[in-house]
Amino acid sequence: MDFEAEQAAYQARNAELIAEISTARVEDLCSAWDLEIVNDPQHARWEAILNEDSIGELSYRLVGDRIVLLSTWVSYPYRQRRVATELIARALDQIRAVGKTVTVICPVIGEFIAHNEKYRGLVDPLHPGSGMSALHASASDEEQLIAFEQEVG
Repeated sequence: MDFEAEQAAYQARNAELIAEISTARVEDLCSAWDLEIVNDPQHARWEAILNEDSIGELSYRLVGDRIVLLSTWVSYPYRQRRVATELIARALDQIRAVGKTVTVICPVIGEFIAHNEKYRGLVDPLHPGSGMSALHASASDEEQLIAFEQEVG
C-alpha cells in the first residue's frame, strides 16, 4: 500500500468535509434527508442512517468523563449535502445532554466547532485535542503549559 497516496486521499476527503462545514450556518446544519443519528456504544460510533443504510459515521472513545472524537466519515454520494454537519451537530447535542466534555482529534469536527460557537463549551479545556488547533492556538502560554504538564503527568 502506498502510504503517501493514502495520506493524500485522506487529506482530500477532510478538505471536502471542512469546505462543507466552513460554509454552513448554524441554521443550515441539517441535511435535506430525514436522517436517523444513532449512538452505537458497542462499536463506539454515531451513525447517520438513511433508509436503513449507514451513510456516515463519527467514531469515538470514552476516556474517563470525556469523549474523544476520533474521525468523521461520509459516504461519497452524500458528501457536500450537510450529512457531516448534521451528524456532528446531533452527536455534540447528545454529548451535551449527558454532561460530558470532548477531546477532538478529528480536524473536521474541530473546524465544525470553531465555526459554531455554541459547541465550544463542550471542548475539555485541559485536553482539547489535536483537532482543535484553531482554538488551542488562542490559549495563553500559561494555559498551554498547564495542559501539557497535566497530560504528561
